[in-house]
Amino acid sequence: MADYRRIASLRTADQFRAHLVQESILLSFDETMEIGDDSPLARPYRLADGRVIGNRFCIQPMEGWDGTRDGKPSALTLRRWQHFGQSGAKLIWGGEAVSVLHEGRANARQLLISEPNLEELTRLRQALVEEHTQRFGQCDDLLVGLQLTHSGRFARPNGPELEPRILYHHPILDPKFGIPPDYPTLTDGEISEIIASFVRAAELAYRAGFEFVDIKHCHGYLGHEFLTAVERPGSFGGSFENRTRFLREIVLGIRRHSPDLRIGVRLSAFDTVPFSPGPEGIGVPIQTPLPYHFAFGADASNPLQLDLHEPIQFLRLLEDLQIELVNITGGSPYYNPHIQRPALFPPSDGYKPPEDPLAGVARHIQVCTELKAAFPRLLVVGSAYTYLQEWLPHVAQRAIRAGATDFVGLGRMVLSYPEMPTDVLSGKPLDSRRICRTFSDCTTAPRHGLVSGCYPLDGFYRERPEKARLVEAKRALTGR
Repeated sequence: MADYRRIASLRTADQFRAHLVQESILLSFDETMEIGDDSPLARPYRLADGRVIGNRFCIQPMEGWDGTRDGKPSALTLRRWQHFGQSGAKLIWGGEAVSVLHEGRANARQLLISEPNLEELTRLRQALVEEHTQRFGQCDDLLVGLQLTHSGRFARPNGPELEPRILYHHPILDPKFGIPPDYPTLTDGEISEIIASFVRAAELAYRAGFEFVDIKHCHGYLGHEFLTAVERPGSFGGSFENRTRFLREIVLGIRRHSPDLRIGVRLSAFDTVPFSPGPEGIGVPIQTPLPYHFAFGADASNPLQLDLHEPIQFLRLLEDLQIELVNITGGSPYYNPHIQRPALFPPSDGYKPPEDPLAGVARHIQVCTELKAAFPRLLVVGSAYTYLQEWLPHVAQRAIRAGATDFVGLGRMVLSYPEMPTDVLSGKPLDSRRICRTFSDCTTAPRHGLVSGCYPLDGFYRERPEKARLVEAKRALTGR
């Protein structure tokens, strides 16, 4: 592994600043944290219609691989959502990626929104709100949504075997994941049925009490794949207008059937080519044909470079559709995880980072900054803050204060340390024993059919029987 310095060793602001300069990483931070109601992270956010969100922390959606076979939440799911409520964050972006169809589930334990599952999904949301109210005394400034998804190319609804639903044949991902050249692509009629499923799912989410739904367009899943369907014929491919028809028709349907439901979009606003392990296991870009039209937010003539022309078009479309909520992320965990989720330690099916993960954090923040500047009226959530560890609050405060984002999204960090937002807002010293160090066990475990959780730092998961199986799986891979 390249000798990237660990964040925990950068104990002072001078050390952190010097490291950033040495590595030519453009990342700003506040040396001193502000405390109180007027501090940047504590300031309420007011939506266009006056609805208030109580602070600037957001919980990102995460799949636990721990629902029931028929898509209901389990006790493990409930525990995670209760932690979200206890966190103190006032924006809950989905809590969980919930599939709109069985065929679109990313795994056989993913939550599924349906009429038979509605009562338990309602209770799941209620449990989150009750925990939040019990701890903080009010919830009228808490906004809770539900992320709706179809996994498309990466669907595994019945077990470990891939059962992809693809829009087009990808020159790199098809051979990488064993999809033969004659594998069928989704027809326009099948796409229309999926659109109707999103609309029905939104109706159910509204009945369950969720205030908004996220129409997921990120991380290589179906919504994201539409944005790169340049070579697909017909009304859902080719032009930008056609490639966004999926979103526009879903929004039209939701507005017709659930007019009071807010809509958000989590967007992979930038991407690059797939990577694979190279010498010494370090990630290297896979050689791709040019022009490469399969990375939304990248330059087709040089896909290792970003090009935000179409992402800006997409956000302009969101404004035209009167969608106010947008969550900015990038890449995919399936083919370039260091872009999507910077980490020092890769998951079992990944590769060692080809750059200092802080460079990946800086890339996320820079893209988010550019998009927020171009669309000041949108509520923008930024991602990839977890790798900052002890320096997360300092970078987050600067980002909010500078207008680089409106909300700081926390994902993996909340698995090990759900109270971090509350501790930051109250000025309490961070609990270093619970800070996520990006060991990636929360990803490696589900890659081996186990439930996701923080096995290194959460004593609850450390004592579960899956821990021993995870250790054995990792030992089989590394020989140690």
